[in-house]
Formats: sequence, structure tokens, C-alpha cells
Amino acid sequence: MYRLQQKVFRVHLYQREQITSGRSGFKGKGRSSLKKGIGLLQSEYSKISMKKAIYLDYAASTPIDKKVLEAMMPYMRRQYGNPSSTHSFGQKARAAIEQAREQAAHFLHCKADEVIFTSGATEANSLAIRGIARNFQFPISNFQSNPNDQIFKKLHIVTTAIEHESVLEPCRTLEKEGIAEVTYVKPQKDGIVLVEDIKNAIKPNTVLVSVMYANSEIGTIQPISEIGSMLKDYKLQTKNYKLVFHTDAVQAANFLDCNVDTLGADLLTLSGHKIYGPKGVGVLYRREGVGVLPLLEGGGQEMGLRSGTENVAAIVGMGAAVEGLENPRMMVTNIAIRQLRDKLIKAVLRKVPNSELSGSPDMRLANNAHFRFQGVEGRDIVIALDQKGIAVSTGSACSEK
Repeated sequence: MYRLQQKVFRVHLYQREQITSGRSGFKGKGRSSLKKGIGLLQSEYSKISMKKAIYLDYAASTPIDKKVLEAMMPYMRRQYGNPSSTHSFGQKARAAIEQAREQAAHFLHCKADEVIFTSGATEANSLAIRGIARNFQFPISNFQSNPNDQIFKKLHIVTTAIEHESVLEPCRTLEKEGIAEVTYVKPQKDGIVLVEDIKNAIKPNTVLVSVMYANSEIGTIQPISEIGSMLKDYKLQTKNYKLVFHTDAVQAANFLDCNVDTLGADLLTLSGHKIYGPKGVGVLYRREGVGVLPLLEGGGQEMGLRSGTENVAAIVGMGAAVEGLENPRMMVTNIAIRQLRDKLIKAVLRKVPNSELSGSPDMRLANNAHFRFQGVEGRDIVIALDQKGIAVSTGSACSEK
């Protein structure tokens, strides 16, 4: 995926129906650098598509896979029953949802009843963060050794400064409401957050640590399993078993292991339209025993955590999309994507003056190349490339609106 960020240029190469995609922000020095950069991109991709426009924003959204759409179609027309209904129409819809739940559970290596379907990753992240905060609004004595100390104190949350807006905004809201204080851990220059920095940010009243698995803009992969292992040891040493670990795995799902036990995650977020599924559906994995209070109340759907009649077709599509990630051919495709990415990185750095790669050259998503070009605004690059038939953007889609 390409993503052009203000004064930064990021490229993501992707998979299934097309083998390219991108995100980046751009800084280019003058018009000559801009022209060289655009010319290079056109040259690199002319072999792939001479007749079609080139879509390089797969970090923002992916096309629906053909098999996913086929799985969805019956539930958009013929199988229209309400899954909460007792009659056969409703039960067919219920069975489809539960099959999708099993598919997601298989991918995550968890129990089916630990999978909660939502309207997307934004809702899933908000449910994780605000749901945990609501559940943990209790006396500080629950954290301290003195059982008689009933002083109420703000909760504490640890996250990073490079999270998606759907994580950062709920945290900021909790701060404004006086419910929690939040520590925003900054990454190193290569975009990687140190495990030690996360550990040092934890306080006695910390209830949640939220670190994204892979960044959608510069593509850096965070040491999630190492953080999970550290937190496990921390809880054993401090007896603070209530500390919860959440990771936003939206960008990681296509390329990285999402086994929740390997990662040590208590909560994990997925999005349908980032994995060749439909928009408007996501998943929140919630480990059994982790207390999360609902944000939406009503009929008690999704184990009481997400009331409202389920979007059956979208959920079926989510299940099919997740199942597609487990296709053995994906590993081969990802190798090809990584090779294309490396080829592009080398060519850009060699041929475009005043260019540099942002983020770790090694610990990054296989489809991501993020560049900086001095002297050019990202929005100008987006417009110029779009006029040449190349679709890119300047940051996460949610931050561009």
C-alpha cells in the first residue's frame, strides 16, 4: 500500500487480486525530485498494469475477495432472517454467524465464545479500551496492599504515541472525563517501541496496556509477543493479575502470526476490509475471564457485549476473509510482495535525490515502504500521482478526512 503522508511517502505492496498497494507520506526536493519519483513509480508498475489505474492504498482498504463475496450473497438476498429469531429463517442466520465465529477462532487459536463481532475495528478498539476502563472504575485498594485504603484514584493506561486514532481518541476521552491518566510511550527513531519502555511506564494502578501490532503508516512491527511475555512475568511478580494487554492487529493480520497465546494478548482487534473482506465488520478477541463492560446495551447480542441485530452478511464475509488468510499460498504471495517492496525501496533510494526510508528496514510489514522526500508537501504528491493514475494517500484514511 502506498500512503503518502504529509512530507512523507509510504508504499505498501499487497496481495490477492493485485500484488501491489501502498501508503506513504512524501518529502521531495523541488519539482525535479517529484517528477523523478513519479516517473520511477510509473516505470516500476507499468509492467503490472498498462490499462488500469494503479491502486496503492491497501492499508486503507482492500477489494472484496471473490470467494468472500460469494459467501456473503445468500445472506444479502435469500437468507434474510433475524439471527435472534427462533424460527428456521432465524436459525439459518444464527448458524452462519456461528460458523464465521469458528473461522475467526481458528485463525486466532482461541475459543469461539472469545470472538466478538463488531461494526469494525474502531468499535472493537473502543470497546476494548472504554470497556476495560468502565469495568475497572473501583477503589485503588484493589491495587494496593492495604485493604482499608478506599481512596479512589484514576485508572492508568499505557499505550504508544503511534497508535491509530481509534485507540488514541478513546484514551484522550478517558483523560478528559477524569477517568484515567494515560502514558503515551514514544518509539525509537526506527519506529519500534522498546519493551523496557513499556515496562517502565506501568504503575500500580495500570489496568491496560495497548500496543498496535504493526503500524499502518510506516509499517513497523512492534515486539508484541515480547511485551506479552514481559507483562505475564510482571503480573506474576506483582500479583496484579487484573492488568490487561490489548493489541490492534488490523494491519498485521495479512502477514503476521495472530495466535493470541503466542502474543500473550488478552484483547485483539481485527478489521474485515483490511483482509479482503467487507467494510462495516470487525472482531474483538476477548480472553475468557477478562472483564469488559459493553458500550451498547439492548438485546444482549454477542455474549452481551455488543447489542444490536447482527449484520449477518458482513459477519459471514469476515469469516470467509479470515479463513482465506490461512491459505498456504499466502506465504508464497507474501514472499513475492516482500521482494517487490525491496526492489522498489532500492530503486527509490538510488534514483530519487534527497530520499530516505522511514522506519526499521527489517522489522516492517512485507507490503510497506515508507519514504521521506525533502521539500514537497504530501498532498501535492497525492494529487500529482492521482493525475497519473496512481492512488496513494498521506496518512491513515481516518486521519485524512
